[in-house]
Parts: sequence; structure tokens; C-alpha cells
Amino acid sequence: MNYTLFVGDLHLSADRPDILNAFHQFLNQDASHCDALYILGDLFEVWVGDDIAEPFALELAERLKAFSAHTPIYFIHGNRDFLLGKEYAKRSGMTLLPEVYSIDLYGEPSVLLHGDSLCTLDKAYQRFRRFRNMAWAKFIYNHLPKSKRIAIADKLRSKSKQSNQLKSYSIMDVEQSAVEQLMAETGAKRMIHGHTHRPDIHRLANNAERIVVGDWYEQGSVLKISPKEVNLHSLPFGETEA
Repeated sequence: MNYTLFVGDLHLSADRPDILNAFHQFLNQDASHCDALYILGDLFEVWVGDDIAEPFALELAERLKAFSAHTPIYFIHGNRDFLLGKEYAKRSGMTLLPEVYSIDLYGEPSVLLHGDSLCTLDKAYQRFRRFRNMAWAKFIYNHLPKSKRIAIADKLRSKSKQSNQLKSYSIMDVEQSAVEQLMAETGAKRMIHGHTHRPDIHRLANNAERIVVGDWYEQGSVLKISPKEVNLHSLPFGETEA
């Protein structure tokens, strides 16, 4: 049976071995027979540069590379790992995709993205997002000493956590007009994204749908799409059936 899997917002880090082990298990068993695996951003809690990859990330690269020998892996950058580069992607066997990517998914025109670009009511974040995406900003950052890059990343994480505690539910969610605009621009009937950590399948006008994959903080979240069905479900840590 043909099917494609989508995950996102794993936020992998050295201090959450339970999430890392669950993802390893997922790769070993659950995803071994799919047509493709799409990772929709925030695979890592933070990424400060391919040259500063931690040991757990290097081990994961080996596992992803082995997986990619039989199943293609596609990666869209998230807001936490937007600096993940070509070197790590090659090492992992992942194909880097643009931040908005259109595909024909078993006959259904679909658009894939991380989802942070749709949170247009969060004006402060969108200003930062435009800045961080500028080529010159990335160039300067990537040429800073490793210690400086780590310090900047830690500061941004702390500031983001404090800021999010003060933001309303609506500001941190996607904005409907942004969803409608992107679907119109891409001609998609299905949108798949993460970022908000609010897994759901939203039915839209004209038989369209917006699917949100969940985070992996307390359990895995996997979207499985085949020519006949769409299945979004949680994957309790310790279980392996997808």
C-alpha cells in the first residue's frame, strides 16, 4: 500500500532522550515502507550551525542516511532550525525544500510548509522572521565564532519563551486570510503544516482542508496519507505502530 508520512516539531535535544529514542524507533519500524517522509521543520530544538552539530545530531544523521537509502526524506526549515544547511542535509540524506512547497499528493494538489509564516498577527515575530531570512544576516551569523553563535541562539530561545507566555492564543495561531491567500496562490486543495503544536484536520470551503501535525513533547504525532485516506494520530512513546 502506498502512503506518505509527515512529521514536525520534534524539537530534538540532548536533554530529551525519550523523544530521540521514539524517533529512532519510528524510523526503524513505522516509516520503513512509506513512499516518502516529510519533516516539516523544527526537527531540532535549536540549530546554530552545521559545524556545531552535537553528538546526538550526528548519530541521528547516520540513522536518517540509512533510512534515505530506501525512502526519500524531505526537509522544510522551521523557526528553530532555519540555519540547518546543505552539509548536514547531505550527511543525513535529506533533500532540502523551499519554505513553501507544492506537490501532487496522490492526485490531490497540496502545499507544505512549516507554518510560522501564516501567523501574521504576530507582527514582532514576522519582523524578526524577515530579518533572519535575509542572505546578508545569515552570512554574518555563519561567520561568527562558534561561542558567539551559541550565545545568540540561547538568548533568542530565552526571549522567545518569555514573549510567547504573554501572547494570546489567537496571535500564536495561523491567520485565516493568510491560509486562504496561500492556497489560492498555489492552487492547493490541501495544506499541511506544523509550528502551532495544535494537531487537527480543519475542513475548509470548496472541499479543501488544512492539516496540522502535532509536536513530540509528550508523544509522537504522525500524519499518514494514502490514496484513499488521511490519518492524523498520536504515537505514544514506547509504541511503534503507525
